[in-house]
Amino acid sequence: MSVVLVFLLVIIGFAGWWLSHQRLMAKPWLEQGVIGDVVGMEGSTLPTAKIGLGVFLAVVGCLFALFASAYFMRMALSDWRPLPVPRLLWLNTGVLVLSSIALQCASVAARKGQIGTVRLGLATAGLTALAFLIGQLMAWRELTEDGYLLASNPANSFFYLITGLHGLHILGGLVGLGRTAAHAWNGAPPERLRLSVELCAMYWHFLLFVWLAIFALLSGWAATFIDICRQLLT
Repeated sequence: MSVVLVFLLVIIGFAGWWLSHQRLMAKPWLEQGVIGDVVGMEGSTLPTAKIGLGVFLAVVGCLFALFASAYFMRMALSDWRPLPVPRLLWLNTGVLVLSSIALQCASVAARKGQIGTVRLGLATAGLTALAFLIGQLMAWRELTEDGYLLASNPANSFFYLITGLHGLHILGGLVGLGRTAAHAWNGAPPERLRLSVELCAMYWHFLLFVWLAIFALLSGWAATFIDICRQLLT
């Protein structure tokens, strides 16, 4: 349970930081200025789509937290034999970081109305995401060729399950990214395009955060972190 609590606390902290930038705690009745300025603040309220995506990401975060908890509990048994983490995962991590950075650049460009930069950012994010998925498949192939099969050990099963589940979420994100790219190339209204790009960036940043947590878990760093947290709480 301590693993779940720590993971959820990190997610709650991340969500709290993001929500603090959305003016949810703003009090327009206390704002100074003319009436027109206060009315104009309606455009800064949190869109329904962002709220819905935030709820979805919270559910996904809880799902991965439960898998992480099960991973820690299962590894305590005697038949657990951890498999080596392929070096290719380091490269895949860097590629996913680049994908997230590209979407952040596209989001900033969408706010400024720079459609050319938006298209470049979306294309870069899509290509790097595909490269990440290909790299994950190559890592799977490397492990199977070395004899680390899915059913040969519980550690192997957890590795393929968790990384595969994350890959499925990347695939789902590519569908949304493709629709956003279609809007960018078909001349969608600026406000609609801006919202779509921001939603993609929000989703991508979350998947990057989840992957970093998964990488730490599979590499064994998370166990050390949990032990430190336990010592601090006791």
